[in-house]
Amino acid sequence: MYRQKCKTLDDTKALAYKFAKLVERDGCFVNLFGEIGAGKTAFVKLVAEALGIKEKVTSPSFVILNEYHSASIPVYHFDLYRLEHAGIKTITDELREYSTGRKITFVEWAEFSQGELPFERIEINVTYDDDDSRNYEFSSVGEKNKKIIEGLKN
Repeated sequence: MYRQKCKTLDDTKALAYKFAKLVERDGCFVNLFGEIGAGKTAFVKLVAEALGIKEKVTSPSFVILNEYHSASIPVYHFDLYRLEHAGIKTITDELREYSTGRKITFVEWAEFSQGELPFERIEINVTYDDDDSRNYEFSSVGEKNKKIIEGLKN
């Protein structure tokens, strides 16, 4: 597990750029947790920027999935907030597809997956403090992504 407090947007940008560098070669599947306004989409935008995504990165709240193919690695950005259990069941296979191969997949509101995301992944929990700083907590589920967590520590 790795924790970092970001007091400014520049701190968050530095963390996102470091994360992007660590995942760019092999890709990864990332679940994002946090309240509305915690900074989940902002973090995804900054990672996409670091990777060289040229398209405008937006929240997929109403479309479920945004895809970005303008960098050296594709980025997929899901939002499960508006899906109910039956809706999650309809995209479980699709989520599994997006968990393999050389790509980066972000899933916001992963807590709504109701346990339907059993594959290896990075989990990022984003919280905020009264002083408007953001706290990022990274953990690896499975062995595959432990090197990413270790890389964040260095």
